[in-house]
Amino acid sequence: MSGKKDTRPPCERVNDVERILFEMSQAVREALARHKKLGESVVVYRDGRVQWIAAEDIPIEAVTLLPEWDEQTH
Repeated sequence: MSGKKDTRPPCERVNDVERILFEMSQAVREALARHKKLGESVVVYRDGRVQWIAAEDIPIEAVTLLPEWDEQTH
């Protein structure tokens, strides 16, 4: 998760779709990075099929974290 804590009440945060999608993307990137580092495969659903991806085949751009969330730019 991003470094700054969101202090808005839940009723406001739940409507911030852009922030939610950003945080979900970061979580996926962190999980992929962990799998790659530990040499563990991942499973994805692509083109209507389940596919295994070996750790060494996880693309580096998929594990690179995005810059921290900035309320000013979003």
